[in-house]
Amino acid sequence: MSYVWIVVVVLVIVFLALLALKVVKQYEQGVLFRFGRVIGVRQPGLRVIIPLVDVLNRVSLRIVTMPIQSQGIITKDNVSVDVSAVAYFRVVDAVKSVVAIESVGAAINQIAQTTLRKVVGQHTLDETLSETDRINVDIKVILDVATEDWGVEVTLVELKDIQLPDSMKRAMARQAEAEREKRAKIIAAEGEALAADALGVAADIMMAHPLALQLRNLQSLVELGVDQNTTVVFPAPLMSTIGELGSFLARESNAALASPPHASVVDVAPVVNGKPLAATDS
Repeated sequence: MSYVWIVVVVLVIVFLALLALKVVKQYEQGVLFRFGRVIGVRQPGLRVIIPLVDVLNRVSLRIVTMPIQSQGIITKDNVSVDVSAVAYFRVVDAVKSVVAIESVGAAINQIAQTTLRKVVGQHTLDETLSETDRINVDIKVILDVATEDWGVEVTLVELKDIQLPDSMKRAMARQAEAEREKRAKIIAAEGEALAADALGVAADIMMAHPLALQLRNLQSLVELGVDQNTTVVFPAPLMSTIGELGSFLARESNAALASPPHASVVDVAPVVNGKPLAATDS
């Protein structure tokens, strides 16, 4: 019987020793309770506690990724959208995270959903789509203020997905198409204006230097002959041709005015009985 008691005592000692030895991992901190009161924080490593008296709660200090489920939100301009996000947080005070709140993850999830709905509802649809960075910062600031007393720091909040109604998607597509058409017409008009200015400058240069027009005509002939076609083009400047035609008509008119008048026509009188009749001038 004595051996049995010895074995029992040894087993009890081993069991108590196992209860007294605790391992805190590198990414954790241990909050030690003695008779229900916090007496300190234990750093990573092998730690010894008093069995049945002390309780060691391990708290992870790693960053936690928490998805925020999609929320049906009415924007400031009365458009219904579904917005989902993701939040990153970590525990910076192990004691507060254990004592101040029951479940840190559940609490942050709930307050993140309400904050997301509140912040997005204060912006219009265009602001929600184009100013996501500012919305992310606003949500993070509000969460930091709420979770500071819990010993938790929110490191990042990002809007993950924004779902729009199908009718709104079609309206936005039409708006984008109209905007692109407007920009295309403006660019085309600006191009026409620049081309008109360039052509005006070129016309002034060719008027001052007639040989430039002939060189341009020769360049046109070279461009037409690239494809080895059988068409031969002889360019003739329209204005020069009209001017030469006008000069020709003017010369002809002057020549017609300077010519002498026609001589009178004399009719030859017929001869009757060997005597000519009197001739009359017509």
